[in-house]
Amino acid sequence: MRLRIVLLAAASVVCTANAGLANGKMPVHRKAATHKVVVHKAPAKHRTASNTAATPTGGVSIVMDQVRLVTFSRPVSTVFVGNPTIADATVIDPYHAFVLGKTFGVTNMVALGAQSQMIANQQITVANRSGGMITLNKGTNQFSYACTPAHCETNPVPGDQKSFVDDTTSTQSGHQDQALKAAAATAQR
Repeated sequence: MRLRIVLLAAASVVCTANAGLANGKMPVHRKAATHKVVVHKAPAKHRTASNTAATPTGGVSIVMDQVRLVTFSRPVSTVFVGNPTIADATVIDPYHAFVLGKTFGVTNMVALGAQSQMIANQQITVANRSGGMITLNKGTNQFSYACTPAHCETNPVPGDQKSFVDDTTSTQSGHQDQALKAAAATAQR
């Protein structure tokens, strides 16, 4: 119950911080009596499809469970994703591919032409839905959350408590399994 109250208070701080950021002010840092809550700057706006043209140094930012259209400068025949548990890519024609954000994290995507020449090597960054970031420190244990004005959800980062990360990872795996089963059921109709 106490953690819930702290998280609700933290969500309120995020709302205040996000309002301050909109006005050009710096992020707010608050310290509770027994727990330290740090509000990080909200992520920048995600790039539009026109900004994600494939270049060797370009990148794709996407939110989990959303799709982004990527346009390549030359025709591609194959697209590989470094870590397919983070994102997936589907070539729809020689100049376009859909990138699906499956879970938060960073990986890369390599696009090859018909002669196996590299057309693009882009970083893919998948965010855990939009919102502010809250870090809760309880003694030596750290817990990270992504918060909106309505609620907070787990968003583990390196340094968070192992059981917290493991619980979140198993929940994400269950979420992906349900999505795959639903897609397979729809395809069989």
